[in-house]
Amino acid sequence: MMPDQVAARCALVLETNNLRGGADAEARTSTSLQRLVALLAKQRLPLTALAQVVITHDGLSPATCEAVSRLAGRPVDFVRIDHSTGYYDAKNVGFEATDAQRCTHVVFADADCLPDDDWLLQMLLPFTRTDAPAVVAGRTSYAANMVGTALTTIDFMYFPNADHAGATSNFYANNVVFRRDVFAQHSYQALDGVYRAHCQVLGMRLKAAGVPIHYAAQAHTEHRLPDTRAEALKLRWMRGQDTCSLTPHLLRSYVSARWQWLARSGPIGPLAVLFTRLGFSVKALNHQDLPPLRGLRWLGGVALIVGFSAVDMLGALARGIGWHTTGKTHADAQALSYHKP
Repeated sequence: MMPDQVAARCALVLETNNLRGGADAEARTSTSLQRLVALLAKQRLPLTALAQVVITHDGLSPATCEAVSRLAGRPVDFVRIDHSTGYYDAKNVGFEATDAQRCTHVVFADADCLPDDDWLLQMLLPFTRTDAPAVVAGRTSYAANMVGTALTTIDFMYFPNADHAGATSNFYANNVVFRRDVFAQHSYQALDGVYRAHCQVLGMRLKAAGVPIHYAAQAHTEHRLPDTRAEALKLRWMRGQDTCSLTPHLLRSYVSARWQWLARSGPIGPLAVLFTRLGFSVKALNHQDLPPLRGLRWLGGVALIVGFSAVDMLGALARGIGWHTTGKTHADAQALSYHKP
């Protein structure tokens, strides 16, 4: 099967949740979305090759919808969600809007990411094989500068699945393709008090179910960094707090029964997870298909990894001792917006 034949049975789902918030939310969303769609329209495998394109939003103007459709060069299905719909719920809603008769596979991406020219082609190439996988994860990174390289080792690390060659144990929700029946069976489940760890939990569930996730390193997209230091620190704090909710899932999936008590240890278990991640992050530096850091820049990268990890640990410690984001503040965090036009 050729890539265009796979694409003809594939839907692309984009959500705009990362662009919420602020007085200029409509302009920011419109600008970022149009930039992305213009890039996708010029891909080696363009948007016109797909069976369907779905965009979820909570208030795009008719003018923006028209401009996006024009840039796409094809019809686009715009699905309205309300302001309380979270990031992962928006992806589930987008999936539900895809046509089951036309779309056997669904690609998920974010409106604030910048894909390489052959991203879509590389995402779909594994499905052309006779032994096609059920799930394909592309490679996500931040910008190829010192800060972006350091943060990539923290936020976008991939762990091999030892049971399957070429497979990863985890994926990121902005860069993944599912066979329709697999996502319909598993999807993103509600997780109380969790900001952005749902895809990690789903990765563990797929591994437990014996569903390997093929890793397509050439299917690369760049996730934009926060525009301000304040938003970067807010993001780190929320990710640190996420570790408390993620720790029980990690323990059940990867460690023996005698260590399960860490799930009930307050901040001890999450901090142990983050200290372990810190070691992996330092080891991953210069091993994630980004331009390497050398000399003083390498030392700077390590210092940044340690510094960002320290903020995560503070967030985990705060939640572990009972002080964490709840109510309206947590709802705002679900729609944490940190991009300008």
